[in-house]
Amino acid sequence: MLSFETKYKPEEVGYDPARLEVVTKHFEDMIAQKKIIAANYCMARDGKVFADIAVGKLSFRQEDIREHRPDTIQRIASITKLFTTVAIWQLVENGKLRVNQRVGEIIDEFNEKPFYDITIAHLLTHTSGLHPDPGCFENKYFQSPWDFIVEDKGKNWIAAALKSGMRMKPGQEWAYCSFGFVILGEIITRVSKEFANDYITEHIIKPCGLKDTGFDFLRPEIIARTNIPNERREKAINEILAGTFEDDREEFWDKIPQTGGAIYSTASDLCKFGTMLQQGGYIDGVRILGRKAIEKMTTLYTAPHIKDYCWNAGGVYREYGLGPDMRCTDMCIYSKGTYFHEGSGGCALIIDPVEKLVVAFFIPFVDDVWSPEPLYNAAAVMWAGLI
Repeated sequence: MLSFETKYKPEEVGYDPARLEVVTKHFEDMIAQKKIIAANYCMARDGKVFADIAVGKLSFRQEDIREHRPDTIQRIASITKLFTTVAIWQLVENGKLRVNQRVGEIIDEFNEKPFYDITIAHLLTHTSGLHPDPGCFENKYFQSPWDFIVEDKGKNWIAAALKSGMRMKPGQEWAYCSFGFVILGEIITRVSKEFANDYITEHIIKPCGLKDTGFDFLRPEIIARTNIPNERREKAINEILAGTFEDDREEFWDKIPQTGGAIYSTASDLCKFGTMLQQGGYIDGVRILGRKAIEKMTTLYTAPHIKDYCWNAGGVYREYGLGPDMRCTDMCIYSKGTYFHEGSGGCALIIDPVEKLVVAFFIPFVDDVWSPEPLYNAAAVMWAGLI
């Protein structure tokens, strides 16, 4: 185990210090059961960081004895969507758009049926009716928007992607659609006149003081601190460090926003980003977003008639805000009104506005096999320490 010294002790913020040992032991058990390779977590209450801890190894290879560190840099995957959400709400605050605005008013390709009625709110809440991510439903013949983009070679990536059509009419169903957040990125680009990746970097990441967060994974100084969850990542890391890496992606991909899941970060940086939201949009005296925008963003948008069938969910009601996940089911012991996002791989950022508790943690799954115990069970163990 590695633990970075924090400015505050658990007992100073109303957290039982003995429970941190339980949290760490839970992750150690998950490693022993070969559910995860390692784990690290950062916790803050009312803006005061009181835990920054890591357990396990840096690499999936048994012979690699390097330790997983609290400052290990990892891909946050779909937690990127929270950064995209904040960017959209910044533009709302600045009068550049409305969340009930039709996407077709900004992107011409959406100004046609059956896409005409899709709004920015639909994209933020995964209720647009666009087809969800591959794997959400069993269909070996399914062609995702990405398949059509590849076929089109980037001539008109939006028009090509829309060839996949619609699954439902807007507002009828919750279906997880990362492509919708890429479209939100294109909206950010067109409205702000800055490429979405750059906008998020300049208006959110840098002002928040997130030193180890960004879209650029290829820099050697970043790679040297990155975890190694599988052979594919190991190969890329070794090639980058050796100076032999060749990016074989076609150039048109650089024109498509990476706002669905491409940011890399650390648990402490993510915790700082979450603390900014918990503190009403301010961090270290710098304003990122207004309190009222955060209130609206974290108000339930979906209603009980909007069901979730993704990944065999069976048609449950999916509680979702205008950007963040807001489920508070029987498995959760955090407060009603808590908002969060998970990332494949896995990782999570959870913000409890009632308890003023923010938690960010990385739990790289063994062989990328998702498991609820290192994720949902761990959240319950963490919240159990509140005094």
